[in-house]
Amino acid sequence: MHPFDRAFRLILPVGAVAVLVTVLAVGWFTEPDQLLKGYEPAQPIPFSHKLHAGTMKVPCLYCHVGATRSRIAGVPSVETCMNCHRVTKTDSPAIIQLTRIYESGRPLLWKRIHDLPDYVYFDHRPHVHAGIACQTCHGEVQTMDVVYQHMSMRMGNCLGCHRDPHAALPEHSPVKRGPENCYACHR
Repeated sequence: MHPFDRAFRLILPVGAVAVLVTVLAVGWFTEPDQLLKGYEPAQPIPFSHKLHAGTMKVPCLYCHVGATRSRIAGVPSVETCMNCHRVTKTDSPAIIQLTRIYESGRPLLWKRIHDLPDYVYFDHRPHVHAGIACQTCHGEVQTMDVVYQHMSMRMGNCLGCHRDPHAALPEHSPVKRGPENCYACHR
C-alpha cells in the first residue's frame, strides 16, 4: 500500500467532517435574531396588545388590514392609531409622542417582529381565508403587553403545519394539506 493511501483514508473523512461541522456551525450561529423564538425588539412607542386586542377586544384585522388584502399584514399607520387617540388618553406621554409624529406627517417606524428572509414568499391571504387564527403563528398576542415571536420562523414549522394542518384549521375545513413544493414558498 502506498504511504499516501493511509493518509487519504484518514485525512479525507476527517476533512469532510470538519467542513460539514464548520458549515453547520456558521449557519447556526449566524441565524438572524428575527427568526428565533422569543425575539422581542424594543419599539419606538410602547404598545400593549394585551390592552388593545385583549381587554378592549380590537380585532387583529382592524389594525393589520393587509392580512386579507395583500401578502403582508403590515403594521397600522399612524392615522389608524389616531382614529381612537385623537380623543383617548391624549395626555399619555406615548400618545403625545404619537400625536407629534402624526402632525409631522412622518411614519412611525415600528420594528418588525415576525419577519422572514427575502427568499421566502409568504402570503397572509390564503391562511386568513382558510380560517387559520392569527394566534396559530403569532401566539396569544391578546395576552402580551409586549409582543414577541411565539415560534421560530424556520422552515420546519411551516412544513409541519402544511403537512398536518388540522390543528390550525376550523373544524369542518375542506383544506387537507398545504402545498409542499419548493415553489410555493421560494420564488
